[in-house]
Amino acid sequence: MKIRNPRTGEFDYELSENSAESVIAMADNARLNQKKWQLKSIDERVAVLKNWLESIKKYENEIAEQLAVDTSRKQIAKVEVKGIFGLLEAWFFRAPQLYNPPKERQSASCNTVQIGQQWVPYQLIGVISPWNFPLLLALIDTIPALLAGCSVLLKPSEVTPRFMDGLEKSIQEVPELNGVLKLVRGGAEAGKAVVQSVDAICFTGSVPTGKKIGAACAERFIPAFLELGGKDPAIVLDDADMQVATDAILRSAVGATGQACQSLERIYVDEKIYDEFVTIITNKSADVTLTTDPNKGQMGPLIFEKQAEKIQQQLDEAEVKGAKILTGGKVKNINGGLWCRPTVLINVDHSMQVMTEETFGPVIPIMAFKSDEEAITLANDSIFGLSASVFSKNKERALEIASQIEAGAISINDGSLTNKVFDAEKNSFKESGINGSRMGDSGFLRFFRKKAVLFQTAHPDTMSGFEEMQ
Repeated sequence: MKIRNPRTGEFDYELSENSAESVIAMADNARLNQKKWQLKSIDERVAVLKNWLESIKKYENEIAEQLAVDTSRKQIAKVEVKGIFGLLEAWFFRAPQLYNPPKERQSASCNTVQIGQQWVPYQLIGVISPWNFPLLLALIDTIPALLAGCSVLLKPSEVTPRFMDGLEKSIQEVPELNGVLKLVRGGAEAGKAVVQSVDAICFTGSVPTGKKIGAACAERFIPAFLELGGKDPAIVLDDADMQVATDAILRSAVGATGQACQSLERIYVDEKIYDEFVTIITNKSADVTLTTDPNKGQMGPLIFEKQAEKIQQQLDEAEVKGAKILTGGKVKNINGGLWCRPTVLINVDHSMQVMTEETFGPVIPIMAFKSDEEAITLANDSIFGLSASVFSKNKERALEIASQIEAGAISINDGSLTNKVFDAEKNSFKESGINGSRMGDSGFLRFFRKKAVLFQTAHPDTMSGFEEMQ
């Protein structure tokens, strides 16, 4: 499979795809090794992953360079690798605290029975991750699953696969980990083989693909932990700090070229401050620099050519329906790469795809609202419910509005805080996802099934209890 370089447009990398048969063989081997892995104590598993952390550090520069080619983002690639160090360290601290099956207790419904409990990890977890943050979103589910005692089949996106070369080296240097963590390379067919081979799936990606995976998991009667798309709203109240709001919204909307599920993609501003807000954020958007020279600038090219087509289609449709573009507005081919400057739109409404469908690009459509109630209604008028933002100097007012937004995480006076805060448990609302949170304690605990062990302390009931009586 030929892989496209997002900066040059050239297909300059060959991805060797795993066949369905090889995926099944990996799964069989991972299951075999999992039995011994599960018997290790949580502290012993932490020790193995600490060795892995040291191995990742050894290949840190190589992995970062591969990520930088994958995504055409040098600085973010370095931060992404460093972020894995922090993610591992956080779970080294928290997982041993969480692994604490309850002690035996007396049943409240049958006082002669003592209840014991065992936590049984799923034997084999499948992790299928997306192209926008290739390393982080590959390991955000993988690490706690391994610490829980599971084996993992990990299939990153075929759009940004180069980083797997360095990551594979780090895994192979830790033999105990190499037996229970297998990297799967390939596209849809390899992904289908993963789904058919595991006991539970963690998937991060689009709603349409997530629905297909969820249906396949339901057919096999296995859990699917789905973290899907977003169309995150921001509500800017009339008492908001204008500089805070415009800085945060711009960074959230166009940072990483808007290619994040928690990017702010629709902005609702109180009509009393609407004109001022639009002027300020338009000026700030115009100042964002492109990394056409890869050694300087703030915003890189679009990674995935199919997404670039979707972004342009949404912008064109909005213009036809009356939207006005104040900055950007066109996806341009520059030396083979596909670039879109930060794009501010006004005169938009919910008849336009740019306000209702996931964009995944550096686009900032802005609507005015007359009342807090209207803002909440507009924010909730969506099939998505991943996250959102509220801007106000009044904490109580912001919290009141946050309580009425149908989304799993609400950032107050900032945007996209879930991209740096991983220990706050949240659930996706609506079509943005389903099942246990990857954030917070649930990110670890969801990989266990709970087994009840019931001890009878008295003589068991006999058949005399079924005697019919007049």
